[in-house]
Amino acid sequence: MTYDPSKKYQWTPETQFTISGGEFGIILNSLRAIVSTPEAARILTAAQAAQIVEAMLAKAVESGEVKEAEETPQTSL
Repeated sequence: MTYDPSKKYQWTPETQFTISGGEFGIILNSLRAIVSTPEAARILTAAQAAQIVEAMLAKAVESGEVKEAEETPQTSL
């Protein structure tokens, strides 16, 4: 089989990929450069805030304070 980047592939959780130290360094430094930007800091903070709000909503649902909304039929225009 020949690799085709336009196709989708799948693998199992046990599949291992091996990289060299040089490849590891490029990946690590690239991720560090991206995560250290002000934009990334804002996105990471927003993600943390979203997790907090989701946890608050989950707690309210589990305690019965919040109920699931009923589906309303969509009307066509």
